[in-house]
Amino acid sequence: MPLLPAASVRTAPLVALGLLGGYAVARETGIRPLGGVVLAAAGAYAGRTWLAKRGAGVTAGLSALYVLGFGASHPLAKRIGAWPSVLAVTAAATGASWALVDREG
Repeated sequence: MPLLPAASVRTAPLVALGLLGGYAVARETGIRPLGGVVLAAAGAYAGRTWLAKRGAGVTAGLSALYVLGFGASHPLAKRIGAWPSVLAVTAAATGASWALVDREG
């Protein structure tokens, strides 16, 4: 199956899929690495568009936010719960992706 051209891909839904879907897959299957596969695949697909549309600097920043959001959701979950934590970091990462990449076209 061929990939869509990078310039035509909306990245905010991919970010949401990676963070929410990765967590849901890991939680429901009990196989954490499988959730990591979802996280990595969605992040790589989004990253390809970030790079094509906005260049290396924005890609590095959004990639860092994506990975750090994943990491930050773990200690945050101890304070506010797992799902609220995942939803919070997903909102931040998808919002940034939309604002910096998807909003423009």
